[in-house]
Amino acid sequence: MSKAWHLTSRPQGLPTMDNFALRELPDVPLETDQLRVRNLWLSVDPYMRGRMNDAKSYSASFQLDHPMTGGAIGEVIESRMEGFSPGDMILHMGGWRDGGVVGLDMMPNKLPAAQLAAGLTPQTFLHNMGLTGGTAWIGLLRIAAAKPGDTIFVSAAAGAVGSAVVQIAKAREMTVIGSAGGAEKCAWVKQLGADAVVDYKGEPVLSGLTQALEDLGKPGIDVYFDNVGGEHLDAAFATANDFARFAICGMIDVYNDGKAQEMKYLIRTIPARIRMEGFIYTDQIFDCMEEFYADMGGLIASGAVTMRETVYEGIASAPDAFLGLFSGANMGKMLVRL
Repeated sequence: MSKAWHLTSRPQGLPTMDNFALRELPDVPLETDQLRVRNLWLSVDPYMRGRMNDAKSYSASFQLDHPMTGGAIGEVIESRMEGFSPGDMILHMGGWRDGGVVGLDMMPNKLPAAQLAAGLTPQTFLHNMGLTGGTAWIGLLRIAAAKPGDTIFVSAAAGAVGSAVVQIAKAREMTVIGSAGGAEKCAWVKQLGADAVVDYKGEPVLSGLTQALEDLGKPGIDVYFDNVGGEHLDAAFATANDFARFAICGMIDVYNDGKAQEMKYLIRTIPARIRMEGFIYTDQIFDCMEEFYADMGGLIASGAVTMRETVYEGIASAPDAFLGLFSGANMGKMLVRL
């Protein structure tokens, strides 16, 4: 009997365990176009916080007292879906559970056998070869149109998306300034190749970013990759070069309290002619998936891009792993191993 996490109430502010319940799923026979899957890895991601609200957004809200969903890697154990056989490793959206029935609505895709044979671990398709790596690649190279010689500022640079941005940018000969919280995370971002790191827990972001630019001999930033919002976004506006491009990926700073963004230096969008664009992974990836797989696969194979995984064990730990995203418990990609 499989188990799945259900959302039992809408969180007010930061979710608590009272908002979740782990319940058994009914053991039902397969219908046409369905798979029975045993999950091996689950992804928890900041965007899931928005799905816990009863509000219109780009991703449908979780329904109360229904199984939650999210990215997962699983093994097919029974198939009534054309093109899938027992033993296939798949990426799908039937996460937040240890297994069960996966239909077409959960977008199952077989993992590329050649890349698995070449040594990529299955969970890589939940980070660098999946949502987070794809988000970093799309935001940096397509939305912000970053190019060699640009100066890049990326917030949450020790997170799954941010750490990928740092490495992709360095592989393309850009100057990178990252922001992270605490000495350990800042040291890791430097190890990834960042030219400078701002410790937002130790100093105001604007003063740290200004000092980093001065130390590097750069007049300002050409690209800002935003994962945080708030003070980081303000600092980016304040230090932007003419024709700077901002790729707005996330604003985890306000996901739980909903506070308004101050944008103290928004007026600089006019004289600096700043272009700011929000983007969603699923709007972009299907037009460039082969290019992304080829490029990112090559970067991983060469060692230019790596990922640090923060792993929680067992289905019971999924809410703790998710909540850890908001307290900075992860370095790199937060995962649940089943």
